[in-house]
Amino acid sequence: MTLALLLLVGGAFLVHAHLLVRRSARIYRDVDVVPRGQVAIVPGALVWPDGTPSAVLEDRLAAALALYGAGKVQRILVSGDHGRVGYDEPNAMRAWLVRRGVPSEDVFMDHAGLRTLDTMQRAARVFGVRDAVVCTQEFHLPRALYLARAAGVPAVGYAADRRVYAKADLDARRELLATALTLVETWAGRGPRFLGPPVPIEGDARASHDPWTRALAVR
Repeated sequence: MTLALLLLVGGAFLVHAHLLVRRSARIYRDVDVVPRGQVAIVPGALVWPDGTPSAVLEDRLAAALALYGAGKVQRILVSGDHGRVGYDEPNAMRAWLVRRGVPSEDVFMDHAGLRTLDTMQRAARVFGVRDAVVCTQEFHLPRALYLARAAGVPAVGYAADRRVYAKADLDARRELLATALTLVETWAGRGPRFLGPPVPIEGDARASHDPWTRALAVR
C-alpha cells in the first residue's frame, strides 16, 4: 500500500508539473507569425565527433536561421556544452550558422550552457537578454520557456521539429521527469553552475568568442 501511495503521489506530481509548465507557453510553428524578439536562443544538443550537429541540433539551428533571415531577431545566442576538451557544441553551432550566411558578429556563444536552466539563467545574467524566441523541439519548449520566464526573460517558442526523430518517444518520457525536476529546482532558487563577466547581447558577438573560435575554419 505504501508503494502504491508513493506511485500515486509521484504520478500526480508529474502530471501537475507538466500542466503547470505548459499552461503559459506560447509556441509558434509558422515563422511568419512569430513575434519579433531581441535574440533567438538555441539550446545545445549532441554534436558528432567530426563537429557535425545531430539532427535535433541541426533543426534547432535551422529554426534560428529562419527567424534571422525573416528579420524576426537581430542576434542569435547558441548555448551548449563546452566543458571538456574535444567536445564543443557552441563552436559547432556557430560554424553551422556562419556557413549559411549569418555574420559571425551576430552569433553569440555561451560555452557553459550545460543544461536548459543554465542556458536561460546565463542568457539573463551574463548576456542581458530582455526578450527572446527560443528555438527547440516542441516537446522541450514548455520547460525551456518556463525556465526563461523564471530567469526574468519574457520568451516565446518557435518549434524546431522538421523531421521524425529516432528517440522521440524516449525524449518525451524523459521530459516528464525533467519538468518535475525543473519545478523543484526553480522553487529552490537554483542558479547556473557557472557565471562570468557580462557580455551584452547588444554588442559585438565576437566578445563571446574564444581564441580558437576566431581561427576556426568554417567548413
